[in-house]
Amino acid sequence: MVHVLSSRILLRPTDPERSRAFYGDQLGLAVYREFGTGPDRGTVYFLGGGFLEVSGRSEAPPSPPPRLWLQVEDMGAAHTELRGKDVQIVRRPVKEPWGLIEMWIADPDGTRIVLVEVPADHPIRYRPGI
Repeated sequence: MVHVLSSRILLRPTDPERSRAFYGDQLGLAVYREFGTGPDRGTVYFLGGGFLEVSGRSEAPPSPPPRLWLQVEDMGAAHTELRGKDVQIVRRPVKEPWGLIEMWIADPDGTRIVLVEVPADHPIRYRPGI
């Protein structure tokens, strides 16, 4: 078994400055670290229990694009905030049949991001008898 100490998702955007503006300014992710200089410098953001690294440059978006799953505390507040920052909302918040509240957004290169709120009474949070 590999003993994993840390992990991160790597994105190689077509326009690093635009992607840093999206993840840092529009989504408001906190910066863990930065490295390098100039427009292609790397920025690593906190993603709760992991990290997102935006570094380098790609000629075209990946196909198929990766998908991110981010849990938020309050979907209503997240929806209002992101709409106010002109984030592309692919699908408004919906309570899914499995009980989670999900909203889909996209980054400038089309990377789909699923924002999820786990209601207080959902089995992910509480399982009687366990």
